Amino acid sequence: MIGRLNHVAIAVPDLEAASAQYANALGAKVGAPQDEPDHGVTVVFIELPNTKIELLYPLGENSPIQSFLDKNPSGGIHHVCYEVEDIIAARDHLQQTGARVLGDGAPKIGAHGKPVLFLHPKDFNGCLVELEQV
Repeated sequence: MIGRLNHVAIAVPDLEAASAQYANALGAKVGAPQDEPDHGVTVVFIELPNTKIELLYPLGENSPIQSFLDKNPSGGIHHVCYEVEDIIAARDHLQQTGARVLGDGAPKIGAHGKPVLFLHPKDFNGCLVELEQV
């Protein structure tokens, strides 16, 4: 059901410093910051030949990333995102197998302008999983 790895998301305490590190130290192609108010984050995508890295920084007082950074002040891997062809079919199948979809179960539009869902980390070996329809 899942397709390719779309991105690995890393929560960072300093978005500018993290972006500069990827650009300068690693020579990566770093995109511009984009605010995603529906998700409470500012994101920067780093383009790699085979996938992307998504840097996450808190946006607003109720950002879920802030609570993650409170527990992990240096930052860290926040989630992995897999592509799916049909997000509703994927959601329904996952729920039938006992996986929990976070929120109300309805897809939201993600940073790439495509529908996304998040799956509870306790159902996936401690890893928060994002599904993105391609």
